[in-house]
Amino acid sequence: MKQAMLEMMPVPPNATKVQGLPATVWALGLTSLFMDISSELIHGLLPLFLVLNLGASAAVLGLVEGIAEATAQISRVFSGWLSDVLGKRKALAVAGYCLAAATKPLFPLASSVGLVLFARFADRVGKGIRAAPRDALIADVTPPASRGAAFGLRQSLDTIGAAVGPLAAIGLMVLFSDDIRTVLWFAVPPALIAVAILVFGVSEPAATQKHDQVPLKIQEIALLGRPYWLVVGAGAVFTLARFSEAFLVLRAQSRGLAVGLAPAVIAVMSIVFAASAYPAGRIQDKTGARPLLLAGLAALFAADLLLGFGQSLVAIFAGIALWGLHLGLTQGVLAALVATSAPKRLRGTAFGLFGLVTGLFTLLASVLAGMLWVKLGAGATFAAGAGFAAIALLAFLFLKEPTEDRG
Repeated sequence: MKQAMLEMMPVPPNATKVQGLPATVWALGLTSLFMDISSELIHGLLPLFLVLNLGASAAVLGLVEGIAEATAQISRVFSGWLSDVLGKRKALAVAGYCLAAATKPLFPLASSVGLVLFARFADRVGKGIRAAPRDALIADVTPPASRGAAFGLRQSLDTIGAAVGPLAAIGLMVLFSDDIRTVLWFAVPPALIAVAILVFGVSEPAATQKHDQVPLKIQEIALLGRPYWLVVGAGAVFTLARFSEAFLVLRAQSRGLAVGLAPAVIAVMSIVFAASAYPAGRIQDKTGARPLLLAGLAALFAADLLLGFGQSLVAIFAGIALWGLHLGLTQGVLAALVATSAPKRLRGTAFGLFGLVTGLFTLLASVLAGMLWVKLGAGATFAAGAGFAAIALLAFLFLKEPTEDRG
């Protein structure tokens, strides 16, 4: 059955040889692709569903999105640690994807902000459970010389799904006359496909073994070392500069974008993200991370200025495209840096702790963005983002790139 599933997936016949990337990386990427089709079909419509259908304010939207995204990041620390203890990455990844799939019907059924918050919370718990073991699994099966390409490929496939989902939402909104609830039901099938690909298309590497000692102890965490914590600290400042993409949707709508076209915001961002993530990983393998991180922060700074002060939809969508570019230049790169700076046996824990810190900053950033939006307007929200991006730029100027830790 597993072999049949692998043969059905659109993976090149020589996937284990292309760029030195194992078939497991492709399968995990395809799993991410289908789950993101599901999640971003919802995400492209959810901000307006909350504001227009359920009467939420921008501050409430920021709180919902901040809690949701912070939950996804913070819960990584426990799944990453557990994957190191058990030596079982796949089982935890399957549990996380299954939980996310189970939440999809709750969105079209929601009649209150509270139920949406619960659904987003549970969905993001699922993301948090799967993310660190999945990333650690990619690092486990990929040679260090190709690790940037591996994380970039997974990120690109993930983001292709993030573009397809909103585009599908646009077509479905036209087909069903802007009936958001009906369209949200179409997020269920791709989530189930994602779980099937993971279950039948990914094999646990033989090298992953259970550790006798539980690694989440103060003395063990200290072994992660200064290079790792520099990556975490710089990543936290970076996260503070990047609040929820839900505010991009609100900004475009405030400049005249029709409700039925709202998912185009996530689609445009995701297309640019997908197109740049894999090339960025390949460049990282050759030149290192610093140039990409600096370029990504410059793109984020410019995006915030356009989004905050642009007067036309053309300017707003230019800012949205730059937002996607900064994600493509940095997200896979940061994941590869975490993998490189952490000892192999603590890799899941390292991804989890990175998620814990950045998750707290994600919550702070989104809540702050919502409060600024309500009190001072959209311009103040994006101006603050530009300021934090400039601070992060300075942080990365002093970041010493880590070398491979094989411990």
